Amino acid sequence: MTHYDLLIVGAGSGNSLITPEMDEWNIAIVERDKFGGTCLNVGCIPSKMFIYAAEVGEQTRHLSRYGLRFDPPTKAVADWPAIVHRVFGRIDPIAMGGEDYRRGLPNVDVFTGDARFTGLRELQVNGSTISAERIVLAAGARPNIPKIAGLSGPGAVPFHTSDTIMRIEALPAHLIILGSGFIAAEFGHVFEALGTKVTIVTRTHVVLRAEDDDISARFTEMVRERFELVLDAQPVAVRLRHSGDGVAIDLRDGRCVEGDMLLIATGRVPNGRQLEVEKTGVELDARGFVVVDDTNLTGVQGIWALGDIVGRHQLKHMANLEAYLVQHNVLHPDAPKRLDDRAAPHAVFTTPQIGSVGLTERQAMMAGVPHVVIRHDYASAAYGWAMEDTTSFVKLLGDPVTHRLLGAHIIGPQASVLVQLLVQGMHLGATVEELAEGQIWIHPALSEVVEQALLKLAEALAS
Repeated sequence: MTHYDLLIVGAGSGNSLITPEMDEWNIAIVERDKFGGTCLNVGCIPSKMFIYAAEVGEQTRHLSRYGLRFDPPTKAVADWPAIVHRVFGRIDPIAMGGEDYRRGLPNVDVFTGDARFTGLRELQVNGSTISAERIVLAAGARPNIPKIAGLSGPGAVPFHTSDTIMRIEALPAHLIILGSGFIAAEFGHVFEALGTKVTIVTRTHVVLRAEDDDISARFTEMVRERFELVLDAQPVAVRLRHSGDGVAIDLRDGRCVEGDMLLIATGRVPNGRQLEVEKTGVELDARGFVVVDDTNLTGVQGIWALGDIVGRHQLKHMANLEAYLVQHNVLHPDAPKRLDDRAAPHAVFTTPQIGSVGLTERQAMMAGVPHVVIRHDYASAAYGWAMEDTTSFVKLLGDPVTHRLLGAHIIGPQASVLVQLLVQGMHLGATVEELAEGQIWIHPALSEVVEQALLKLAEALAS
């Protein structure tokens, strides 16, 4: 058995832990797939490259709104193989380069394959047993496959997940997406914009149910024009279509949804149980996430965890934040840093975009948190008016006592950027009035819609 100073399980955000201060340590990295993890290979980076192509294609549908047209008349046509090559022709070399670099370091050993813990700080991978003084669990999560007849076992119907859908050979004529969270919404946007008919099948009554109710309602209203929505659906079985090509989903109420290809987008589950981390004394919660304290230390001294396997937020920017924290705490266990517990922002990169931070109105009401709410339309700002926008808005929640922001939710163009203005204010502890009046806002930039929303909230808080 080889013993290491540090063992890192997962080469996504975990790969960033190694610093020059560890040059004298013997380090092992275990990764069963590509270096770079979910974000680089099957998540945020490639998906956003597809999304950008989709956005460009989507914009060409609305030229007449601005007095434009193609001459001679034509339309944008998606060259799917070229799009795939543009994305992975850039990403794959980065993943391979990252692995080659680590393998070239004299103090780092890379183990490729599925791993299982066999005892305290002891791991088996590809027949080799290794142990370590310090361990970081950064093995991420995998697509959740719901327990629906036909999705597993002998004769299971072929389907795709977010891990595979971006590398298909050709665009399907009709894609069925099972699920209605951000993965479903983003891939629905991509494939519909590139020419595929998209049907979303979900148990919920809206798309993006986890967002603020006003946001999810508006988003659902808008995508009805692009997608076929099958809401409040209870899938009971998935089977091949009678014609022999494509798939069919049978619903409890007797309906049947048929298409050419199926994408399962029903969330992601952590990999802790696959690793059998309990054998090293690490505790999992009821959902399978590794339990950690605010220093990201598990209940076992010398074992930390970060990222999707912990599940505080399945967001790359939060995994990076946890990686910085764990890096320090591995090096300085007697003087640990603690996680920043301020509200974590997120964005959904669809058309329209969504940006969000803090409490939703529903959460505030359920928790009994006093709050004041306003909504402000993009159309009220000069740039929104220039865009002829009639659907986008900013929604803010403010504390009637402290006058600080409790939550901010934006739906519309550049929402992922605009919300950052409010994230900064919330994290700095500024009041609504300080945010609105303590800086000069560029006219007629779209950011003015945030200024106007803040001024409206300040007025509501004062009344």
